[in-house]
Amino acid sequence: MLGLDPDPARLWPDALARAPADGPSARRAAAAVRSHCAALIDAAGPACVAVKPQLACFERLGADGWAALAATVRHARAAGLLVLADGKRGDVAVSAAAYAQALVGATPTPFGDVAGLGVDAFTANPLLGVDALAPLVAGARAARAGVFVLVRTSNPGAADVEDLPLAAGGAPLWEHLAQIVARLGEAGPSSRGALADVGAVVGATAPEHVARMRELMPRTVFLLPGIGAQGGHVETLAPAFAPGRAAGLVSASRSIAAAHEVRGGSPAAAARAEAERLRSAAWSLS
Repeated sequence: MLGLDPDPARLWPDALARAPADGPSARRAAAAVRSHCAALIDAAGPACVAVKPQLACFERLGADGWAALAATVRHARAAGLLVLADGKRGDVAVSAAAYAQALVGATPTPFGDVAGLGVDAFTANPLLGVDALAPLVAGARAARAGVFVLVRTSNPGAADVEDLPLAAGGAPLWEHLAQIVARLGEAGPSSRGALADVGAVVGATAPEHVARMRELMPRTVFLLPGIGAQGGHVETLAPAFAPGRAAGLVSASRSIAAAHEVRGGSPAAAARAEAERLRSAAWSLS
């Protein structure tokens, strides 16, 4: 999976060259981000099954950034790729339902329905509880989309909260979250033995937990971020693919977009080579 985390200060040179010569800063930056993401999709997309735009990287540019995000989603779909919006949404039920409408559904208004972003899946934060996850899951199911719930994330600070035992000598919090994800998936429409429509975010930077997570979530698709720049390695993730090749989605962002800084050559050629390397490594495990 190709992560799209565009940093306006580190865009490919051709994208910067295609930005408008004048106008508001946000509009020019968003245009460059849009060109950068399109070029990255064209280069690395053929080795990927999906793209994962980090919503914050677009939202920080305001309305122009959201327009660039919508254009990026359209470009990815035209390239035959699925789109997973990485926003880690989570709020009380009313707000959660609005998030689902914004990402995968539509908002009814007196003037007609307003379509959302139209992605295929999105990430969700479970720490407000199951009642806050329920509208997100329901909205995704209504749109035939998916939800990936944070279980054990890839950042170093995950240990501060997610590894804490629920009681003295008890299992860590992430095991409880894994059980919630498994139950939500079992309540879905997928037939027994098929992969569930509620997935789990499982950081590739803590591979020692992956086998236990697979025990707790046997039918769950794992989104596996943290490869490359964060220090994770595909080769350590074999248990994630136990149910089959589609059960694990390896995600890399900066290691693909910035591959030319290590490999040399053109940004597009280096990105394509790195994406193909990661695809081969993942396929060898499944």
